[in-house]
Amino acid sequence: MPKIKPDVEIADEAQLKEIYDVAEGLGLSKENLKPYGHYMAKIEGNPFKEKDASKDGKLVLVTAINPTPAGEGKTTTNIGLAMAMEKLGKSTVSTLREPSLGPVFGIKGGAAGGGYSQVLPMDDINLHFTGDFHAITSANNLISAAIDNHIHQGNELGIDPKNVTFKRVLDMNDRALREVLVGMGPKKNGVMRSEGFDITVASEIMAILCLSRDLEDFKARVSRIIVAYTYDNQPVYVKDLGVAGAVTMLMKDAILPNLVQTIENTPAIIHGGPFANIAHGCNSILATQAALNLADYTVTEAGFGADLGAEKFLDIAAPEAGFKPNCIVVVATIRALKYNGGVAVKDLGEENVEALRRGFPNLRRHVENMKKYDIPVVIAINQFPTDTENELKVIDELARELGVDVALSEVFMKGSEGGLELAEKVIELCEKESHYKPLYDPKKSIEEKIETISKEIYGASDVVYSDDAKKMIERIESLGRDDLPVCMAKTQMSFTDDANILGAPTDFTIHIRDIRLSNGAGFIVALTGQIMTMPGLPKVPAANGMDIDSNGKITGLS
Repeated sequence: MPKIKPDVEIADEAQLKEIYDVAEGLGLSKENLKPYGHYMAKIEGNPFKEKDASKDGKLVLVTAINPTPAGEGKTTTNIGLAMAMEKLGKSTVSTLREPSLGPVFGIKGGAAGGGYSQVLPMDDINLHFTGDFHAITSANNLISAAIDNHIHQGNELGIDPKNVTFKRVLDMNDRALREVLVGMGPKKNGVMRSEGFDITVASEIMAILCLSRDLEDFKARVSRIIVAYTYDNQPVYVKDLGVAGAVTMLMKDAILPNLVQTIENTPAIIHGGPFANIAHGCNSILATQAALNLADYTVTEAGFGADLGAEKFLDIAAPEAGFKPNCIVVVATIRALKYNGGVAVKDLGEENVEALRRGFPNLRRHVENMKKYDIPVVIAINQFPTDTENELKVIDELARELGVDVALSEVFMKGSEGGLELAEKVIELCEKESHYKPLYDPKKSIEEKIETISKEIYGASDVVYSDDAKKMIERIESLGRDDLPVCMAKTQMSFTDDANILGAPTDFTIHIRDIRLSNGAGFIVALTGQIMTMPGLPKVPAANGMDIDSNGKITGLS
């Protein structure tokens, strides 16, 4: 295959439309927009309030198999599919999460697609965008400041400093902040206590943003956040601190979805950014609902493999929003299947048909899992330049044995032209009956929900709970909040909670290290294995290869 230019160079050469023109194509007026420069805007004024929900467009969910450490192109496939559907004459909007600065400067790089399948302006989207993550960070940390100030100013609520559950956040991979002491020094610095930072995407404020229907709903959810427990073990809520209004005020613009465009001018709505390995991994309900109101087809994406993002979209976000997906696209790559077949990352560019066959059960399990939701499924083989004809032939044969449609996706190299086959299959499947139903009834016990996900989706044979997890389950039950869905925090690299176990293992145990109640967001978080809510940077971060010159030209961002 021919060598392709760096993403940033391709993006620089694109011919963008003014954002007002993009909006006009969706039936939005200038009054519905709050522009951020020429090519980005917030959608405001709730132009969908009077829309008839029964006339919403079709909803397509893009998910994937377990990836290699660098990711395998879900976002690229989402964007390319949306562009290809537009090329076939179907009004389509791509909906995506916003990139976090942690991965941008860490190992994965940006999250605006790649090659000739990008959302633009990619440098703005990957960096500060419209400031949503900064607003979330500030809103979160206002709550933390209020907690410590309340304790310092007399502690009328009787907060136990050793039982503060709400953490500060920062949108950066910084392992040194996982455990810190605050309030050190003289008495005027406050009460000294143990504290820690999560990455911003793990904040409950982020989850609330993505699950709220409007600003009023957002404020009500923020009020319900449990931030600590008293000396007599009673919950303390944000509403008790009196800052729910101020937190909501900080989010007045951030709650509005962001309108941009793809490299071929297809509309894209990008909003929210919870990670799927430590949070629920879907863009905002507001963004998806806006797209469903505005276009015939909405292509959305859920983070990491289908065992994480797709499961959470289908068991948390979709039931909350009332969404009924019409089709699921499972993205697979030859690279990732070889990786799951035991090939080292450095050798993934070499032909290895046997490793491909060994890794194929990973794809099989993800497809079988998605079938459990009773939604039509199609496999998209995301082609890489290193894929050989022999490998492509084998993966096509193996995939067809699963009894679902298969399409080769070449959107990275060819843009919409490379996604036409996939687009045609998706349009066809969207006309079939979808009998979507969640995997479990949220009214079941916490243990039953965790074990259903662990056994039905991961393939585990058993689940074990730490003493801390058991105590937290009892606390949640005593609060009457055990009827919430479960958000599993688990490595994205494996069906198990051990990142080193690849493929499609069976007869393994899922270890529940801790349980957290996201009372405002409306779900229970089960932390498995060694999953961290504040990642660290790799030995050689992506940031080391980035630069900007005196003219503002960026290099190394992709």
